[in-house]
Parts: sequence; C-alpha cells; structure tokens
Amino acid sequence: MTVEEELRAVFARHEPLTPPTGPLRAAIDRLVVRRRRRRRRIQVGATALAVLAVLGLAAPQVVDPPGERTPAGVLGGEPGARGGALNVLLVGVDGSARLADSVLLVHVPADRSRPYLISLPRDLEVPIPGHGTGKLNSAFASGAGDGRPDLARGYELTSRTFADLTGVRPDAGAVLTYPVLRELTDTLGGVEVCLPRRVESTHTSRVFRAGCQRLDGAASVDLLRQRRGLPDGAFDRDRNAQLFAAGLVRRAGEQGVLNDPARLSRLVATVGSKMVVAGGGASLLDLLRVVPELKSLDPVGLNLPVDPPTARQWRVRTDPAATPQFLAALREDRLNRWVAAHPDRVTRTR
Repeated sequence: MTVEEELRAVFARHEPLTPPTGPLRAAIDRLVVRRRRRRRRIQVGATALAVLAVLGLAAPQVVDPPGERTPAGVLGGEPGARGGALNVLLVGVDGSARLADSVLLVHVPADRSRPYLISLPRDLEVPIPGHGTGKLNSAFASGAGDGRPDLARGYELTSRTFADLTGVRPDAGAVLTYPVLRELTDTLGGVEVCLPRRVESTHTSRVFRAGCQRLDGAASVDLLRQRRGLPDGAFDRDRNAQLFAAGLVRRAGEQGVLNDPARLSRLVATVGSKMVVAGGGASLLDLLRVVPELKSLDPVGLNLPVDPPTARQWRVRTDPAATPQFLAALREDRLNRWVAAHPDRVTRTR
C-alpha cells in the first residue's frame, strides 16, 4: 500500500469521529457578534465622553456636588446614571478666579435627544446659603474665600445656591477658566460661531462681524469676555457663550473626534494634565462614560426667565410667572414641550 493509500485509509477511519460543523460555525458567529457589539460600545462610550467633555469645555477643575452623594437630576429623583436626565453645572470664572462670569447648566434629557444649554444671569438676586442674599456670581467668591481662591469650594457654594433656587441638584460640575478653553479651541482648529449682531471688543478692539465666522482660541476667549457695549450686557454674553458651546460641539463632530477613540484620546491628552478631580462619589468623567449616544449634537440654548433690570438696579429677579413653569419643565424632564410652547425664548445657535 502506498503512502497516499495509507493516508486515505486513515482519513476514512477518522471521518465518522469528526464533530458536526454546524455548532462550530454558530460559535464563530456568536463570537463575531460579541466583538461587533464591543466595538459599538467603545464607540458609544467615546462619543459620550467627547460630547460632555466638549460641553464641559474640558475644564481644568472638575468637582462633585457637596455633601452626601445623591447623583439625582432632581432632588430625590432618579439619577442620570440610571437612565434619567443628566444635569452638569458649569461655572465660568473671571481672570482672578473669584467672581463667576457665567453659570450654565447642561441638561441631557432621559431620551438623549439633544443637550440643552441653560444660562443663569450672573446678576440674578438669590439667597446664598450662609451668606444672606446677593448676586449669583458672588456665591462663587463667597465659597472660594479670600487670598488664593479655592475653586472647589467656590463651585460647591454655587452648586448649593443653584439647587436651592431650582430644585435641581447637579449630577456633576466643572469650573471653567480661559486658558484651557483657548487651548482646546486651537486643538480643534477653531470654532465657528454665528453671531446675530456685530460685537466690538472693549479689551482688544477686535471686531466680530454679524454672521458665522471661525474663531481661534484667543478670539473665542475675547468674545466670551464681552458684555460692555452690548445691548443686553451680560445677557448677550450668556447668549454668545451658548453660541460658542454649540459651535464647539459641532466642530468636534465635523472632525470625527466623537467617533474616533484615537483622536479623542489625543484631544483629552491635550488638556488632561490640567484636569483635577475633587470630592467623592462619581466624577464628571465617570458620568460622561455612561451617557448613551445623543441623537443630535445640536444644542438648544435657553435662558432662565427673569424680569429685565431697571436703570437703577443692576440685580435681576426671576420672572414670577414664567420661571416656575420653566423650572417645573426642567425638573420633570419635559423641556422639549416647554420649548415648543415658547419658541421665542430659544437662542438660535446657527
């Protein structure tokens, strides 16, 4: 018998012992499906991290709400990490890191339809826990203290003041400073901002024309500082901040950063060394990772309804008719219906 005939005989004897291919093929198919799902989870996680990190402007100081950790979007409600609404409080501070130039709530609804950017006037008259009544921007200064300001404590008191005013306890928050904002903008290659009117800088004499324009980091910071000379002063600055945040999110989406883990890692690495996590419980970045992929990256800009200030009074007060309805819609996660009923109160982001 030749070698070839011996091999054929061996194969013939062992062929009945060969296992069926059906189960093996099914196992391979299951493995492929698991790997595809894992890749999708990685992409979704990267998108979630990028969206809120960008909305948070990659802040250098990241802090958690004070006191006992209750990661609820509404006081006593379901936490955002369990599928409910997510609320992130952003506090922008001035050059001395004492007064809050801007207070912005990023609200992500439970249906993850799109983010809402809600500005609160810096001159809003509010009760400040332990400090009587004052402007909202002074809550940060009261908490940060004299001497070298403590950004975490400034945020904590601002967060408590916000929660007492609105009935919404932020899931996480961040203190924003201009240097990181400038660096992040330049890393993205600039941000397109669509202004409703011409703005002339009182700091650099730079002119921002009405319409859409791409701004680098220095120009973006210059724009965000402007309030003097604007028709509505600080209110216009808040609206410009919403326009910039919306443009920043869109820019990251256009460049594919949101779906590219490698580019996202490089972006985070650019500002990561300047980020400090403080406090206990879930950090801002922990919460970012559990946010599902948003259906739209086009934010809706809103402002807390307030009465216009008088000529002799720099402080503003909440609108007794509109504010309760607005805050109820925020707490009950139905801002989409409130926006549909009040289209005139929406800031156009394009």
